[in-house]
Amino acid sequence: MDAPTTLQLPFGFALEAHWEYHAWLMFTIWIVLVPGIVLLTRYGKPPPSREGIPNGSPRLGRKLYWFTVHRLGLSLLAFSSLCGGSIALLVNGGLSATIHAVFGIATVVLGILQLVSARLRGTHGGPDAFTQSATNATVGRGDHYDMSPQRRWFEAYHKIVGYFTVALALGAVVTGLSQYWTSSLAIGLGLALSIWVVTMIVLEARGFHHDTYLSNFGTGARHPFNKLRIDQMNGD
Repeated sequence: MDAPTTLQLPFGFALEAHWEYHAWLMFTIWIVLVPGIVLLTRYGKPPPSREGIPNGSPRLGRKLYWFTVHRLGLSLLAFSSLCGGSIALLVNGGLSATIHAVFGIATVVLGILQLVSARLRGTHGGPDAFTQSATNATVGRGDHYDMSPQRRWFEAYHKIVGYFTVALALGAVVTGLSQYWTSSLAIGLGLALSIWVVTMIVLEARGFHHDTYLSNFGTGARHPFNKLRIDQMNGD
């Protein structure tokens, strides 16, 4: 198992695959980078304001950078995990029936499906950027703005399966360590988990977890989902 496998590529190039390369790549992707982006998405949204996030806001500006990093970063990492899985297939000579393989394959497949589900999130909609705070603002209907059934099902799937995929990745790392023990990787896993837990506690306690709809569209009662929630709280 320790011996590397060399794959001959065109033009005289060769790719050396080793279990340790696979382990560190997947660990970096799923235990360090993916949770980091998930936390940025959860806690990096701007505080709710009257105008929300106007259409045309800079992609890397304060109001929208969290979504840009979420979309591009997780897309890149999902495809990178395919490379990490390919290294394991090369070293192993194909698929295996181990628990680690089951966790790993499920993680990669669900990671790719997250990209597919993002294509089904529907339209955005919302008031025109230049009249966002006006009561007579020009409003564009959209799945997100109206919180249509499609958008509700998308959010339910995307969020829950996203967290479940990270849990599977953790299972893959733990079962991988039981097969191929790497002390530095085990120490890194313990440190990473501790850092993420403490970070979440601090950010949650300090009020950085903002409602996505309020951050996006603003706090006005005229917005459809805000009005619905107000009516529900009032018992209407």
